[in-house]
Parts: sequence; C-alpha cells; structure tokens
Amino acid sequence: MILVVGATGLLGGTIALRLLESGRSVRVLLRHDSPSVGLAAQGRATSADALLAAGAEPITGDLKDRASLDAACAGIETVITTANAVVRGGADTIESVDYRGTLSLIAAARQAGVRHVVYVSAAGSDPDHPHALYRAKGTCEAALRESGMSYTILQPAVFMEIWIGAVVGAPLAAGQPVTLVGDGDRLQAFISMDDVAAYAVAAVDHPAARNQTLAIAGPRSYSWSEAAAAVGEAMGQALPVRFVAPGEPLPLVPAMGPMLAVMEQRDTVIDMTETAARFGITPTSLDAFAARFFSGRVFSGRVFSGRSLS
Repeated sequence: MILVVGATGLLGGTIALRLLESGRSVRVLLRHDSPSVGLAAQGRATSADALLAAGAEPITGDLKDRASLDAACAGIETVITTANAVVRGGADTIESVDYRGTLSLIAAARQAGVRHVVYVSAAGSDPDHPHALYRAKGTCEAALRESGMSYTILQPAVFMEIWIGAVVGAPLAAGQPVTLVGDGDRLQAFISMDDVAAYAVAAVDHPAARNQTLAIAGPRSYSWSEAAAAVGEAMGQALPVRFVAPGEPLPLVPAMGPMLAVMEQRDTVIDMTETAARFGITPTSLDAFAARFFSGRVFSGRVFSGRSLS
C-alpha cells in the first residue's frame, strides 16, 4: 500500500491517479475542510471524488495532527508526499506544514515501519537557505536522510505550469503585456509537473532511486524571454513583453517578483541526460508544454489564436 500525502494537489493527484492506473493500492490523506472541490473546478486541484472514483482508499487526517499521521501510515510500505502550504492560508503555513508537518510525517512513517519515503522537495533547498520554504525543505531532507528509512528526495526545478502559467498566463487573462524582470535572458531550469509525477512514480520501485537525492528538470534550460516567445508561438502571435528592474513591482503576480529577481542573478542549468535515461523518462520541452497549456486557451472570454491582445 502506498500513502500519498498532498493527493488533492495537482501534482499529488497526478501521482495518485497514475499509481492507481498501474494497479497499485493507494491510500490518500484527506482533510475534513479540504478546499479541493472548489479549487478542482478552477483547475487548481484534484478533487477527492476523482481520487475515490479511481479506487483510492481515503483516510482523514492533517499534517498538523500527529495522531492522524500515525493512523495514515499504519500498514503502509511507501509514503509519497508533495504537500506544501504555498497556496494555502490560515493555520496552514510554511512553519506548520512544510516544516513541522513534514517532520511529523517522517517520524510517523518511521514509527509505523514504512520502508520507503519519496519526498518532493525543491531545487536549491538547504537548512541554511534565507527563504523559509527552502529552509524548511532542506531541514526535512536532512531529517529523512537520517531517519534510517530508504528514501528518494526529488528536487524539481521551477514548475512550468505554476510559474509560466502565472507570469505569462495571468497577464494574458487580464489582456496586459507580459512583464519580465531584468533582461529576462538568464537560463532557468524549468520542468513540467507531469515529469515530476513520472519521477515520483518511478521512484516507488526503481532500485536506482533508493537513498538518492535527484535534481530534476526539463531537457534544457530556457530564459523567461524564451518562455514568453514559446507561448506566443503556441498561440500564433507575438506577445507584448515589457521589462522592469529587479525590485520593481510585478503587476498581477507581485509575490513572484522577488523570486524572479533572484532567478535573473545567474543561470540555472541541470543536465538531465543521464537521469532521464536511467528512469526512462522523456523530459517535456518548453515548446511541448506551451502547445499543451496555451494553444486554444480562453483568456478573458477570448480564444487567443493568431489574434492581437488589443
């Protein structure tokens, strides 16, 4: 039995559904007050109903409730966790979920005799990182390595669906130019969420994933300018793009401004040749992602395909 924590998220849901489709027994941790139904209707989550219809075994719990984690881990061989508090709110914070909650899950898994844990962390995570999210993930990585359980730590690069979807998609939805920080020419190691799911599923049984920390990304790195151009190509038009200096406000997605400024400080390149071949995964290119995510999409009630934004 495999326990998926974070299964109502987009990534966790994709992982759980792929495991179920392959015939694996899957238990999913569901919260009493999960907002998944409403978010799923917006394309921002996986509904609990979809997971149950696919054959998942539900168990009610919360990363902030250690007793519920003990119950969830009972009889489990493998735990996969993608849970994070980035799009949550209220009592769900980086401190309560990404840090203390994940540490509680690791402790509960160890106590229950879980054999293997697949932890979806993030590229650049470090216990001494200045950003709380990366610091929490780095601390949990260290705890997992020291737990005595077999582990696979996945460190995915920047999610195309989340970041390109926001930085490029949000302005399109508002009929505004795409705003990039700096010159938008530094290389970023983007990755499709589908690829992350593929690596997580492969890590369950693949011997090469045991006790490994795997940095994962797409086939090559791309600049933000390339990302905007690829979306325009997929939509059949050149997108209007403006540039702001690091530190200036970023319209529509202000919270991403500081992170984009950090991204533009240096190139980030992850060579996936060996890792992709070892796990039999074909990395999703920027063009393939843009074609799938943006071609024919409706923004502000209009389908942008070869027509001007104005």
